[in-house]
Order: sequence, then C-alpha cells, then structure tokens
Amino acid sequence: MQAELDWRDGAIPVSSRFDDPYFSLTGGLSETRHVFLDGNDLPARFRDGFHIAELGFGTGLNLLAALIAWRAAGVPGRLHFTSFEAFPMAAPDMARALSAFPEVAEVAAPFLSQYADGARHIQLDDLDARIVTGDARDTLPAWEGAADAWFLDGFSPAKNPEMWSDDLLAQVGRHTAPGGTFATYTAAGHVRRALQAAGFAVERRAGFGTKRHMTVGHRPEETP
Repeated sequence: MQAELDWRDGAIPVSSRFDDPYFSLTGGLSETRHVFLDGNDLPARFRDGFHIAELGFGTGLNLLAALIAWRAAGVPGRLHFTSFEAFPMAAPDMARALSAFPEVAEVAAPFLSQYADGARHIQLDDLDARIVTGDARDTLPAWEGAADAWFLDGFSPAKNPEMWSDDLLAQVGRHTAPGGTFATYTAAGHVRRALQAAGFAVERRAGFGTKRHMTVGHRPEETP
C-alpha cells in the first residue's frame, strides 16, 4: 500500500492514515541530525560497511542526511542502509517533499532517479540501501541482517502504536550488532521500557527544538 498524503502549507507532507507530519519544515533536516545522527554518535562511528537500519523510511530524509554525513567524513567504502516501510511514498511525492531541503538536492538526485524507476534496492558508489516494504512486524523478524545503528522513526506512538509495540522493539534488539545503538525522537515511557527489555541500556536526552526529551541507547558488547 502506498502512502496517502495531505500537504500542509503546500510543502509539508502529512500522513492521511496517521494524521501526523513527516517532518517539520522549520527544522526537519536539523532534527534528523540532532536525533538520529548525534543520537547514534555519527559520523564518529562510521566505517566501511557500517549498517544503519530504520523503522519508517518516509521521505528518505534520514538516509540522505546520513549519506551527506558519510561523504563529509571522507569514510572509504560503502554505507549500508536498510529501512522498513509499510506505506512507501510515491516518487513524485518524495521529490516534492525533499524540495523543501535544497541542501540534499544533489545527493537526492541519483537516489530519486533509481527510486522513480521502481528500485527498492538503491546502489551508488558509496551506498547500498534497501527499502523493505510491508508491515515491519512481518518483515523485520525475517530480516537476516544486524544493524550497527537504528533510526526509530515511525509516526507518533499515540497514532501508530503498532510501530512501537513490545514485540517489534524486541526484534530491533535481536537485529542489533553487539555495541550497536538506537536513537528516536520519542521519550514515551512504554517505548523506553520496551527497549530496555530488548537488551539496550537506555537514556533520555534533550530533544530537538521545543521537544524536551528524546531517547537513545546502546546494546552492550558481548563478553566471551
């Protein structure tokens, strides 16, 4: 199923299904950097083959922000990115949404070209990205990968509770490499508790803009 959208102020995509915007026009890219990059200690941890996984691909803004950071850091090799998305956005809508962020235009162009042609496995010289479509409650348990960092970016837990269920967050823990991390904009107590139960050491940090708190965590290194 494809994303169903309304447009706020002609520029901000809002999910009709969940009644929630995909980003804030005044700070969407800055929020991505604060929550998902800084929250996972990136780009400091980048290395060849570093694997980011994400719940909720949306407009692709998080992927593009990560790729900009990767290139700015001068890391050799390839960044791997796997995103789980139940309601993928149509290519023209994605391009329209991303046009709000001129800084990502150059990086977005080759990605959007492949996406518009129907590709959900996007390959660039320094990027291997897969968008796994379908309900993450089905697709994540079947995934054979393990992430070094998670971007937990589903719609609000109050409006999209399935994306923040204990069972799904347990799968996030099972698909995290030792020493791996997560970051999310939400500070909801039940989400923090579920991530703790999934094996993460969890902490609350200052959120972005007017949002007081966000949540980050790491999975301890396995010991022999």
